[in-house]
Amino acid sequence: METEHDKPQKSKTAYSGVEGAFAHIVAKKAFPNDELIACSSFEEAYNAVLNKECAKAVLPIENSYTGEVGQVIDLMVSGELVVDDVIPYKISQNLLGIKGAKTSDITKVISHSQALAQCEGYIRKHNFEETLAPNTAMAAKEVAELGDIHLAAIASKETAELYGLDILHANINEMNDNTTRFAVFKRDYQDEKNQSDKNSFILIFTVNNVAGALSKAIAVISDYGFNMKVLRSRPSHQKAWEYYFYVEADGDIDTKEGNQMIKRLKDVCNLVKIAGKY
Repeated sequence: METEHDKPQKSKTAYSGVEGAFAHIVAKKAFPNDELIACSSFEEAYNAVLNKECAKAVLPIENSYTGEVGQVIDLMVSGELVVDDVIPYKISQNLLGIKGAKTSDITKVISHSQALAQCEGYIRKHNFEETLAPNTAMAAKEVAELGDIHLAAIASKETAELYGLDILHANINEMNDNTTRFAVFKRDYQDEKNQSDKNSFILIFTVNNVAGALSKAIAVISDYGFNMKVLRSRPSHQKAWEYYFYVEADGDIDTKEGNQMIKRLKDVCNLVKIAGKY
């Protein structure tokens, strides 16, 4: 007879937020058999994988309206984990209030900074006061707990159901195609997905602060036939006015061309790091 001790342990997946947060929704859809572990911050979820408490973490890296999630990109640059997959998820932001509340009752909204930014036009139109929350689900939980008819959260419809809130106004985000891309962070490239299926990669590099240094690095990537889909810079946090460059490109980096491209990049860059393959 099988005991609890004999049963195989579920793989653990970390996410930032509480049940009902968009990262939780994405993790649940992507890894339905995993045990999902709520973390209070991006860094805590990242470190849960780094410290081998979880097998992977699902964290947002970019929204189609508000742009990159800088804290997560910085973790990607400075940390040891790799991105093993990128999952796009269409986001619908909703105005959630306690039972019986109407939109006309609301004077203040609470949510994560990204959600507030995604709904800036709607908030401005209604002259709502804004309050920050660690994430959208925590905002909904706070509204439910406070029971204030004048306070609303901006969050998912799943969160409304979870915390017993009414949807006062659905789909209030500025952009109809409001999509967030979530990265799956792991300690190494392994298991579920065959590596031959990976046809995109994430590359991070820094260059010397001399004329033409960036153009030389970009030319190297192009010379080997890799099509850049994303190129942006972020402060390095090491030295004032020093930046690192983040690239997402089409192609298989684990080829002869990929290896040669990396070798040539190292001749013109201070740092070259393959941060992900998906």
